Amino acid sequence: MKRTFTLLLLVAVLCLPFAAMAQDMKQADKYFNNFEFSLALDAYKKILENGEPNLTVVQRIADSYRILNNSKEAEFWYAQAITFPGADPSYIFLYAESAKRNGNYGKAKQLFLEYGRRVPAQNSLATRMAASCDTAMQWLEFPKPYKLEQLQAMNSSGADFGPIRTKEGLFFSSDRREAGNRQQTERNNWTGNGFIQMYFAPAQTDSTWGNPEPLPAEINTSYHNGPADYLEKEQTLYFTRTQVVKKKTAGTNPDPTSWFKGSDNGTHTNRHGIYMAKRKGNKGKWEKEEAFPYNNTDEYSIGHPAITEDGQVLYFVSDMPGGYGETDVYYSERQADGSWGKPVNAGSVINTVGRESFVSLGEDGYLYFSSDGHIGMGGLDIFKAIGKHKAWTSVENLKYPLNTSQDDFGIQMDASGQKGLLSSSRLSENGFDDILAFTEYKVPCTLIGKTIERIGTLNRQEKAVAQVQLQLFEEGSDTPLEVYSDANGNFVFPVKAGNTYRIKGSKVGYLTQSLTVSPDCRFNTDSVKVEMRFNRDTPEKPIVVENILYDFDKSDIRPDAAKELDKLVQTLKDNPNIRIELSSHTDSRQSDAYNLALSQRRAQAAVDYLVSRGISRSRLVAKGYGESKLLNRCRDNVPCSEADHQLNRRTEFKILKK
Repeated sequence: MKRTFTLLLLVAVLCLPFAAMAQDMKQADKYFNNFEFSLALDAYKKILENGEPNLTVVQRIADSYRILNNSKEAEFWYAQAITFPGADPSYIFLYAESAKRNGNYGKAKQLFLEYGRRVPAQNSLATRMAASCDTAMQWLEFPKPYKLEQLQAMNSSGADFGPIRTKEGLFFSSDRREAGNRQQTERNNWTGNGFIQMYFAPAQTDSTWGNPEPLPAEINTSYHNGPADYLEKEQTLYFTRTQVVKKKTAGTNPDPTSWFKGSDNGTHTNRHGIYMAKRKGNKGKWEKEEAFPYNNTDEYSIGHPAITEDGQVLYFVSDMPGGYGETDVYYSERQADGSWGKPVNAGSVINTVGRESFVSLGEDGYLYFSSDGHIGMGGLDIFKAIGKHKAWTSVENLKYPLNTSQDDFGIQMDASGQKGLLSSSRLSENGFDDILAFTEYKVPCTLIGKTIERIGTLNRQEKAVAQVQLQLFEEGSDTPLEVYSDANGNFVFPVKAGNTYRIKGSKVGYLTQSLTVSPDCRFNTDSVKVEMRFNRDTPEKPIVVENILYDFDKSDIRPDAAKELDKLVQTLKDNPNIRIELSSHTDSRQSDAYNLALSQRRAQAAVDYLVSRGISRSRLVAKGYGESKLLNRCRDNVPCSEADHQLNRRTEFKILKK
């Protein structure tokens, strides 16, 4: 009996650690399923410290870091998770995404391709994601000319995002924890920070603001509030408010800010609605909020509002049924009676199978949004949409450095389209967001040119022209820089990338020429090369207009021919005192009468085109010569190659005597 009691006692003692571990695991899972990821992470790591690593715990640690937006730790833990027997292949994909978010594009590409091999049904997605890594590396190699800096006065140790600039100041959202009322001090166990609240900082100058203060309780409830938009003409704030509701619909994403993550506790979920609150005067109190009539938090979320300047169209994001992906951009139009029309999906040009969010309307007139469904650099990328309502023609990734491998979103673009504010987690070690100011700058570089004279009827011979006067006009300016080409026809101008310039060259005895150039320099060591070809202004001397081609037996001006004739238009504008004969010539492979009539029709079509481009008809004479002025031996019945015949099919102009 004594021996039996001792044995049972030993078994009980040995089982105590396992029972305690099971209890710890139960508590950690409860935190995780209740969206308390900061607490869940600590609990899972404690389990790991006290026992052998296992797949479930390692996966949950990786998932928690991913949900908390800490991609560096997520990458490390997913690397561990996929080494366990029985690890689901989907964790290879999550590992690849984490590597991409950390800018490890080569590694991410290989992981995406491995995922495609392991899960053939997802090979198309994997291949596309691998290709996006190549694209991201290209964008890194050729950055757009933007300078970015933190908006220090607005940022905290928590997440700060969604700036809205107004004449009076700056609205933004933050989950900072600081002294104040309960919603600023209470811990949100999802992130370990506070609950998201709306703040306002009064304007000091056009680009600086005073100390931010939380908006009053009329806007900031005890749970999450924001992001938002502001309609200045009505002094109305359109903002997102989060509610915890009993779950009815499967698959709902509970993230309170932007649907970044996917998780659900099966009982309750977070859903968003849009509310409008009007302010009485610039410093007045806020009136009681009004709910957007299509809020339906029992079934789906609506949030991230963006209101047009005239207040007639409200764009927003929703996961309502019938969309293209996880969350889509929608819009609602104000009706004649002031009510809001039924939401309309913005369509497949904008929306993808992924997550579109943080829609905004720039002062430059474009719609901006963030997405992880379009090709991007990692996380959320910012895109510009061309069009309106449902009639969008294209979307454009703003590329590096406005976008990075981390989350970039919540952009506010100014009227020039060259500066503004955005939100990004790029500078954070823990995945929290900051507000950044950005300004486009012009990269200084060098325009290197050469002045050349065309020699011979066919323009096949050239020589340098010295001492050409060259004037460089920047767009919008009538004051040029001026240089002369050297003995070898070379000249140099300092320019800036992205600007548009007109170069005008003139010299006695030559027709004045001009061209337009927009330097696409990436670095100040870059250069742009141009050539300016000059023709003598000798009367009655024919000058070939190259590459004027016609369809067989036709005289219509083709688009490729129009581009060449546009150069002649510019020559005529640069030399307003000349009159020209514009002539058309054929080869010998039809009758003389046929060729003469065809060439006359073609010459007349070319003249008509020049007139349509603003050249006076009194300066132009159309003349068809048929096959009467062949340039080689290819007369009737003489065997010739197609290239030889092509030399004779040409369009010329000559200056007529005054």
